Amino acid sequence: MRVDIITAEQHLSFIATRSSVSFLQTPAWGKAKPGWSSMSLGWFDNDELVGAGLLLMRKVPKVNRFLAYIPEGPDLTWSDKDNVEQALAALVQFAKSHNVFQIKMGPHAWTRRWHAETLKDAIAQQTATSIGQLTPDDVNDAGIELTQLLTRLNWKQPKSSDSGFGDYQPRYVFQLDLHEKTEEEIFNGFNQLWRRNIRKSEKEGVTVRIGTESDLASFHECYVETAQRDGFTPRPLAYFQTMWNAMRSEAPERMQVFIAEHPDHVGAIAATTMTRVGKHAWYSYGASTTAARDLRPSNAIQWAMIRQSLRDGCETYDMRGISDTLSSDNHLFGLIQFKLGTGGFAQEYVGEWDYIISPLWSRAFNLYMARR
Repeated sequence: MRVDIITAEQHLSFIATRSSVSFLQTPAWGKAKPGWSSMSLGWFDNDELVGAGLLLMRKVPKVNRFLAYIPEGPDLTWSDKDNVEQALAALVQFAKSHNVFQIKMGPHAWTRRWHAETLKDAIAQQTATSIGQLTPDDVNDAGIELTQLLTRLNWKQPKSSDSGFGDYQPRYVFQLDLHEKTEEEIFNGFNQLWRRNIRKSEKEGVTVRIGTESDLASFHECYVETAQRDGFTPRPLAYFQTMWNAMRSEAPERMQVFIAEHPDHVGAIAATTMTRVGKHAWYSYGASTTAARDLRPSNAIQWAMIRQSLRDGCETYDMRGISDTLSSDNHLFGLIQFKLGTGGFAQEYVGEWDYIISPLWSRAFNLYMARR
């Protein structure tokens, strides 16, 4: 097993053969990340390409040393323990030859799932304060064994935050299974509040359309208002424009913007972006105005994205990160409360892991980033 740099075309050809690959593992994502250089890597068993991944590299200022990051990847057959061990050894060898002091990766392999009804019951009966305290409805043995293998191979997992979020990418996500489902079946799987809000939005005259690049400005205006309301620092418009151009030049379905509008309001009253790779669609960014909240545009726009995903042949609609809290008095409870209404499931991933090649450089770099 060896790791070599491959072309974007080779990488995309490999992705096309896979059932599900994170959008963070496409060559286009590397072009969308300012401050990082990127390359596509291939894992070869003799001459056969058996794995691929997008590697992001962040350079230490003024020194030829790098942090290497593989977000939600690489794309390997994680259930094959023998090959995985060889693949990780080859990755470490490649990193050492490229002046990398630390590798960070997040295998896109899940460990546990909890159905919506299980979570709703726990919230109603107050039997748990976090998702991880509950007995899962489904367990992926391959994912559990992977965590054991990584530990044995000296990979370390950063401590999760108190909210259950992971390191760089979310450890818990909320997903909706679209496989062989009709719109009617999906809609009937929503809870009563979601169905009522979607109908109200339609009755009040809210419309949702798929936008163009020029609509990114409307999305961003709505997004900045959301950031001010919810207390986070918004990304600049240029970030989304760069992402749009990078991802859509790779494939038009890689990124779409959805705009919800109403005749009584100027501009977007809600706006979202959606990404897609193969049969997996992700809700990535969302925003809404306070003035139009009673029109329930957030439910309407989610329903529009789910329906579009169905039309595109997707089998998974991914609502991305949630906190693991089940406590209604936690300020992050609204994340899971809103998504639970779709009737999907919460899924825990293996999470992100670090391999420290040079402890000295790793500590120095982490100290530098903490001071920025």
